[in-house]
Amino acid sequence: MTTIWRRIRYALLAISSLIAIGTLGYRLLGGGRWSTAECLYMTVITVATVGFSELPHMHHVPGARAFTIALIVGGVSAFAYVQSNLTALFVEGVVGQAWRKNRMKSVIEKLVGHVVVAGAGTTGRHVIEELVATQTPFVVIDKDEAQLLRMDADLCNGKLLYVLGDATDDHILEAANVGKAKGIVAALTLDKDNLFVTLSARSLAPEARIVSKVVEDATTRKLLKAGATSVVSPAQIGGRRMVSELIRPQVTEFLDQMLRDREKNLRIDEVTIPEGSIFDGQFLKDAPIRKETSLLVVAVRGLNREFVYNPDPDTKLITGMTLVVLGDVASVAKLRALVAKRSRTSLRPSAL
Repeated sequence: MTTIWRRIRYALLAISSLIAIGTLGYRLLGGGRWSTAECLYMTVITVATVGFSELPHMHHVPGARAFTIALIVGGVSAFAYVQSNLTALFVEGVVGQAWRKNRMKSVIEKLVGHVVVAGAGTTGRHVIEELVATQTPFVVIDKDEAQLLRMDADLCNGKLLYVLGDATDDHILEAANVGKAKGIVAALTLDKDNLFVTLSARSLAPEARIVSKVVEDATTRKLLKAGATSVVSPAQIGGRRMVSELIRPQVTEFLDQMLRDREKNLRIDEVTIPEGSIFDGQFLKDAPIRKETSLLVVAVRGLNREFVYNPDPDTKLITGMTLVVLGDVASVAKLRALVAKRSRTSLRPSAL
């Protein structure tokens, strides 16, 4: 849109320059026989290709008609350029925008297992950056469309899915298909708004995981009672980060580089072993995790919900166990596909 407006400005500047050159040209060619007003009038009707009549005795002035032909060609070209850009502006601005919004609405309605981010402010932007980096489908809700469009251009290359409106409104949450979302992030500025979003989202998505931002520590308990699965305090995290920078700078730098390296796109992620998986019953050393994905298993969480860090190779993998792994996003996706494969034993009863 900005490029089109720039082209229109250039075209209008070209037309204005053409009119000025035409007026001056007729004055010089006529040697003073025509007034400035007559020269301007002749130039305008020529550039606009209206052509009511010629200036008096123009056929007696050498080069006047040739100059007129040049003005006609220049005028036709300039006006055609303006018209094409105005058409593009209309199509991309009015028709194009309506088409994009309808298409985006259709895509959102088909989403299942996505994340809904309420609020695209400072906190929300960091949430979105991580969702983009991990290739997690998501929908953003915010009232500021200009901010959403900037974020779309900066992070999503024109593919951002968003709903324009107030996230505290149930209808807006429903437009983001929150009922089929696997997670909701409440990242609005005020605690009372995040509390309202959490309460509404929990009623619309009983099984979803809800993570809410909190500013005042006193609000934490209220958010948890309202249905938040987890509550995060940016001030608390910021304080811990400052201490980490002070006492363990190398570890902090390692984690920063891991998150910021777009080429490797490394993350610490989790993969849960589903029922009937080929991994069920295998020992960790026999599972093809390193061989197939090059991921490093840094911890496992059993059914007792306790973490075992740096697990022993003889650890037995069972259904419901969660593997905490370190590696790139593509490898994590590959591991999820591997654990989703069903063993022959689990397939046998259905075959019968």
